[in-house]
Amino acid sequence: MSEARDKMKAVLDWLLEAGIDQPVGDRPLDRYAEARQAREARAPAAAPVSHSPAQPSPAERSPTPRPATQGAEVHGSGVWEPAGGELRSAEQAVSDARGLAASARTVEELRAALERFDGVPSLKNSAGNTVFADGNPKARVMLLGEAPGAEEDRQGVPFVGASGQLLDRMLACIALTRADDAYISNVAFWRPPGNRTPWPAELAACLPFTERHIALKQPDYLLLLGGSAAKTLLARNEGVLKLRGRWFEYQSAEMASPVPTLVTLHPSYLLRQPAQKRLAWRDFLAFKAAMDER
Repeated sequence: MSEARDKMKAVLDWLLEAGIDQPVGDRPLDRYAEARQAREARAPAAAPVSHSPAQPSPAERSPTPRPATQGAEVHGSGVWEPAGGELRSAEQAVSDARGLAASARTVEELRAALERFDGVPSLKNSAGNTVFADGNPKARVMLLGEAPGAEEDRQGVPFVGASGQLLDRMLACIALTRADDAYISNVAFWRPPGNRTPWPAELAACLPFTERHIALKQPDYLLLLGGSAAKTLLARNEGVLKLRGRWFEYQSAEMASPVPTLVTLHPSYLLRQPAQKRLAWRDFLAFKAAMDER
């Protein structure tokens, strides 16, 4: 019996590590199929096609507007469907984000604006908390990761789970602490369902807040943790293993001068691939050396 309990505990621990931390039912549900069926149920019945010359051809007919669905979803074409609302383009979500972010004059105002933002329902509607930032707002270093995990979502603080504990140890190895020497955030502010990678449309809608966050913070250095942060902020297509260890100059339209920026591996990746810690160690040593020279 004890062996069976140990095996069950190992399975549960594995599920928690994978981000599966909330039971939702006793059978799997295909949410995409449910949304498709709901749209089909709301669609008007197709009228008989007349081939009379008096009727317009199918190419001349105006398309019937697609009804909104019950749940919020984002489609491959970059269209958001808020519950009970009109179809909303990803471009409109980005535009709304830019307006809210630009209105913030302090980091505190930016946090409040982010709380009001509803342009990423595929993330925000399933998250428990908005995860904004942690550490010392006056620190020289700003670190940016991908998105909150399960523990970050519960506490509303970035990098407090297993990957955050590893990050704290990595910082300590170069004589930095979260409380005094680092300011930490992400390029997505809500936990993606199941800890999946944020979609490009979601990152694009969060980007105006991240850009404003950096402009208001005015760090001396940026350290980008993982591929999502690097690709989003640097507009690069290479994988993180090609970007890591390289210095870039990050600058947005709101900034008077660029910020030296280093890309390294995300702590959660290092937990899955411990052999790659040697690469991250090299990056952190290079980062510390650059800080000491300036």
